[in-house]
Amino acid sequence: MEQENLTTTVTDFVLLGLTQSPELQRFLFIVFSIVYLTTWLGNFTIIISVITDRQLHTPMYFLLANLAFIDISDSTVSVPKMLLGLLSQRKTISFNECILQMFFFHFIAGAMVFLLAVMAADRYVAIHKPLQYLTIMNWGVCMGLVAGTWLGGLAHSAIQIGMVLQLPFCGPNILDNFYCDVPQVVKLACTDTRLFELLMVSHNGVIVIIIFILLLISYTIILVKIRTHLTEGKRKALSTCGTQIMVVCLIFVPCIFIYARPFRKFPMDKIISVLYTIIPPMLNPMIYTLRNAEMKKAIRRLMSRMVFSGRKIKT
Repeated sequence: MEQENLTTTVTDFVLLGLTQSPELQRFLFIVFSIVYLTTWLGNFTIIISVITDRQLHTPMYFLLANLAFIDISDSTVSVPKMLLGLLSQRKTISFNECILQMFFFHFIAGAMVFLLAVMAADRYVAIHKPLQYLTIMNWGVCMGLVAGTWLGGLAHSAIQIGMVLQLPFCGPNILDNFYCDVPQVVKLACTDTRLFELLMVSHNGVIVIIIFILLLISYTIILVKIRTHLTEGKRKALSTCGTQIMVVCLIFVPCIFIYARPFRKFPMDKIISVLYTIIPPMLNPMIYTLRNAEMKKAIRRLMSRMVFSGRKIKT
């Protein structure tokens, strides 16, 4: 595939995808189709369970349902386009579509980062102020916090895309990735981007690192509190916090590798991109349900109601 040397404004980009091998592309299409369907099934099951089961009408499960919705949205931004590319010879994306993909990717990812911080705060209040927990984390507060996560994601994404749109694109148009992202797109600009890269690393990398460190500190404090003071429900509290720590590390570690460094190409970039864009949305519902007895019971009750309703319709 030859690189297009354009003398006018770039109108589309060519995505090289994960591989150029037709056999491997067909294999990856099957694998990632299963991953995408599993992501939808697992997260949609969590959302329906939280909505329909009264026992899950608590702040923790309300936040978990929002995380499940974000996981579905996050995977939908990049995976369908990647699957389509695995089936086609020429993998192109228009300039406007590329900008929109970057906007929604960072909008949703930003909301996810802030939501994970809110979930950590929720656990902190639950452990340190158990008697006042439902008073502090009332529905008005929960709704406000969730709205704040989306507004934070919107601001984070708008700043980045606003800066990208200031750059001229008139030359190479080949992206060595399976979706549009800021580091790869910026390198194609027809100007010196060193200052821009510094600003983007400061904006993305610093925010991600600071939130990750704060989350680790908060969960460390929570775990110490659980081990030293909590007597009732210690196993449940440890399981819940352990689950959230796994999710935090699964999301933040790859993000730090990609965004908290200069925009340079590394051999592991595509694999890392898969690890934080495609895999976490599938694994999150598995992690939360396998380590959460209440959620497993709620899903069983949901399945029972569905089976009962099916039998009732037939009769």
